[in-house]
Amino acid sequence: MSASVRLAITPGEPAGIGPELCAQLHNSADVSLTLIADESLIRARAEKIGVTLDSNIHFHHVPLATKSQAGQLLPDNADYVLQCLRIATQGCLDGDFDALVTGPVHKGIINDAGIPFTGHTEYLAALTDTPLPVMMLAVPGLRVALATTHLPLQQVPSAITQDSLESVIRILQHDLQHRFAIPSPRILVCGLNPHAGENGHLGTEEIDTIIPVLQRLRDQGMQLIGPLSADTLFTDSNLAVADAVLAMYHDQGLPVLKHMGFGEAVNITLGLPVIRTSVDHGTALELAGTGKASPRSLQAAIDQAVALCQRSDAA
Repeated sequence: MSASVRLAITPGEPAGIGPELCAQLHNSADVSLTLIADESLIRARAEKIGVTLDSNIHFHHVPLATKSQAGQLLPDNADYVLQCLRIATQGCLDGDFDALVTGPVHKGIINDAGIPFTGHTEYLAALTDTPLPVMMLAVPGLRVALATTHLPLQQVPSAITQDSLESVIRILQHDLQHRFAIPSPRILVCGLNPHAGENGHLGTEEIDTIIPVLQRLRDQGMQLIGPLSADTLFTDSNLAVADAVLAMYHDQGLPVLKHMGFGEAVNITLGLPVIRTSVDHGTALELAGTGKASPRSLQAAIDQAVALCQRSDAA
């Protein structure tokens, strides 16, 4: 890109580690960072952990509802967290920013404030009128997308239909091609049940739902391998020839990915009209204000957002 990539950064939960991670960021010549946050919160947290805030960091000031202290959740600030997301997302839609990078939020305290909230993925989809967002996490050597996101386990089987699975795969295929510049992605697909159903002896979702969708899309030229048993899919020989893995639910694929690179992984929302990346960790309330939290995942999310913007600009 000829000009700086313009990123909107939301720190997330004010009582968590997000504000101090943002306080440790530095602008570079080819990246412009704007914190959508309460400026006094970020400055106070920088002082608390003994770091100097980069004078080139920009602010779009959004005031807290009530003063926040590190490690102490307050329902009164729940709408502040969402307001920051609304402003940043609208800025991306309006062309003021090239991408959005989000810090960790605390779902529980937002719900305790009386606001239904299941996660960034679903909330950003609602803000952008996206019918089906797809959650994908990435570390060097592995990308894992999810057929379902934040659902109780008992709701997962009924949430995976032929229509929904086909839509998820099409979004994953499209974004791998157009945002990651992979012309013909090779995607490994997990089964839902142990041993991918064992030919119907351990569940029929593979036979009734997953296999028909994979075959239909293979006939259209997609490179889809599976359904594979999740307990043997994540081997070096399989991953060496894969561009992405599609897991059927949150805790099927993400433990493997986070074992490979927790603290350096990036959460990427596919299917949105804007580029959005995020950290791979939570609010870590016990570390807030101690200066011990690492900004590696946030920096990785920024680097990934910049790369995605540059590919989009070159396309």
